[in-house]
Amino acid sequence: MSDRPRTRQELYERIRTMGREAFILEEMIRYGFWPAEGTIADDPADEIRRQGELQQELERLRQENRRLYDEKALRREALKQRLAESRRKQQETQERRERQRLERAQAWQQRQQQEIVYLGEGVSGGLSESQSHQERLQSYGLPIYETAADLAAAMGMSIGQLRFLAFNRKTSKVCHYIRFTIPKKTGGERLISAPMPRLKQAQSWIYQQILAKIPLEAAAHGFRCDRSILTNAHPHLEADVIINLDLKDFFPSISYKRVKGLFRSFGYCEAVATLLGLICTEADLTSVELDGVTYYVATTERLLPQGSPASPAISNLICRRLDRRLTQMAQDLGFTYTRYADDLTFSAHEPYLQGICNILRRTEAIVAHEGLTINDQKTRILRKKSSQLDVTGIVVNGDRPSLDRKTLKRFRATLHQIEQNGPTGQHWGHTENVMSAIAGYANYVASVLPEKGAKFQEQVRHIHQKWQRLP
Repeated sequence: MSDRPRTRQELYERIRTMGREAFILEEMIRYGFWPAEGTIADDPADEIRRQGELQQELERLRQENRRLYDEKALRREALKQRLAESRRKQQETQERRERQRLERAQAWQQRQQQEIVYLGEGVSGGLSESQSHQERLQSYGLPIYETAADLAAAMGMSIGQLRFLAFNRKTSKVCHYIRFTIPKKTGGERLISAPMPRLKQAQSWIYQQILAKIPLEAAAHGFRCDRSILTNAHPHLEADVIINLDLKDFFPSISYKRVKGLFRSFGYCEAVATLLGLICTEADLTSVELDGVTYYVATTERLLPQGSPASPAISNLICRRLDRRLTQMAQDLGFTYTRYADDLTFSAHEPYLQGICNILRRTEAIVAHEGLTINDQKTRILRKKSSQLDVTGIVVNGDRPSLDRKTLKRFRATLHQIEQNGPTGQHWGHTENVMSAIAGYANYVASVLPEKGAKFQEQVRHIHQKWQRLP
């Protein structure tokens, strides 16, 4: 017999579980009013006991049913499981994304150490193209570079250093050039952009390893180690007419796209040509100070700077087709053509002077087609009968090159004044250092007129010794 209920609640629970009849029977047996189970045969209480057992089983099934079919509990349990699963998946996703982020960062870092994929807005489109034209490069005798890593290794620098020098910045705290102006012989000022040491070294390398190996047209005399203003003037000796034309804003007229296209024409791939073109060009900048920090803001597209060791050679190479076209045109009209930097010179003898108008008109058309402009204010037509003919400062009236007699006379007078009274208050050329100026001009005269120049050089040395200013 089970334990008696200790509280009223337990009593009610027991009656509900067993059934009222079974509970009464149990109590009657406990108090001795009915014999215990199994005492008598065919005990009428057995029916009550079976009903009680059924009642208990029914109650158990009801409890199980409530447990299984309690929707709120099921929903809470399902929600709990879903939340737990969601948190697990979120955690896995976060861990996976973090791993992927770290892997991408490492891959990007390794890629940046091995290649250049971005160099600024508007210039990075072809950095993935690394197929060069090897046969063309070999025909020029040029080294073959197909990737940024190849170029950086050849230049003796890291990928990061190459990227720093070539990066196209619209606004930057860094400027790769020192800018200053020098006076022009014809008046006005010329802007010089002198590259900083690391960039200058890279530009010098490009000149020596690439640009200097490309042959130029015979008409080009400027910026060449085997040519000078003398060689430029020599073809025009004893001419009856000289036509001098000047290209306006010569270096700034040559854009980054043309410079990159020049390297592409040699056979270099888009990626290498882009790097070489960016190193050799620079935009005009203006400096702006904000919160104590100086920023350099680009005001133009990238152009060929005047002051780079690579710019003269690039300008000559850009003008190869111009020189060929003007040479052929001049020959067709009976003229001789040469070019010294941005100075174009045509000359002819008497029978061909009727072609002057054709020379001017066709030269203007060819120059414009080549993307350049003639400075009309500097166009000169000199005839032998009425004036002294000169080509880039060299007088060509006779069979030998000479210099302007008036200038030589004025220089001789200046030397005499300095020798007698000292350099104070004296001037020559466009520099304040008159002693350096007279030494330079004496050397220039010696290169054209050796005997006369030697006398000037001796007089300059005497002046320096007398006034204790050695050259």
